[in-house]
Amino acid sequence: AIVLEDTGKIMDGAFTYGRQRKVEIETVNVPDTGSKMTGGRKELMRKMKNMKIAVIGLGYVGMPLAVEFSKSIGVGFDINEARVKELQGGSDRTREIDSSSLKEVLSLSDTNHAIGLKLSHDIEALHDCNFFIVTVPTPITKFKTPDLKPLLGLRHGWQVLKKGDIVVYESTVYPGCTEEDCVPVLEKESGLKFNQDFFCGYSPERINPGDKEYFDNDKEGGIWIKPEIAD
Repeated sequence: AIVLEDTGKIMDGAFTYGRQRKVEIETVNVPDTGSKMTGGRKELMRKMKNMKIAVIGLGYVGMPLAVEFSKSIGVGFDINEARVKELQGGSDRTREIDSSSLKEVLSLSDTNHAIGLKLSHDIEALHDCNFFIVTVPTPITKFKTPDLKPLLGLRHGWQVLKKGDIVVYESTVYPGCTEEDCVPVLEKESGLKFNQDFFCGYSPERINPGDKEYFDNDKEGGIWIKPEIAD
């Protein structure tokens, strides 16, 4: 993985911004699933087991991530009610998650409230969450500029943000977008102060649609605007 030290900079696809510090992450086998997971992600899972995670945006990036974090209690949220009902029925039109795996993680929350994944289009479902991962799409306009409407569209929903909460953006954005566009919305709607009451980070998604073999072994780079939060 590559950690970028400059705030507001991103690493995305073919281009990289900011100073870089390379970190070697060991790939390990996870016995209970037989799948591969990076050592960094496994450690992250351990630290997050007492957190309630919300994945916002249940597309081809968000849904596999939500399933990955189902070992910790969490919520998968999408404003599209039809999409949520489709997933609740065990069907994923993106074909990133097979029906049996989807039904399995959804059933966990029904039988064990300490783990599992709940899906909802109701903003109230986010009230108890304290770690938010935003994976909504960022299409481009007819002028070939990023369309931030999906990214900033939740707005009033961020009233659920509480002191100590963390928001991580995985949507593909341009350098500075997290601090310059996203954080002001979070502050305005929550009434909280960035880097004092709540914290933000950016972690570019590394999903290759349709590639099941390498999802769990995916190597992510991450930028935390307040470095100590990364620990």
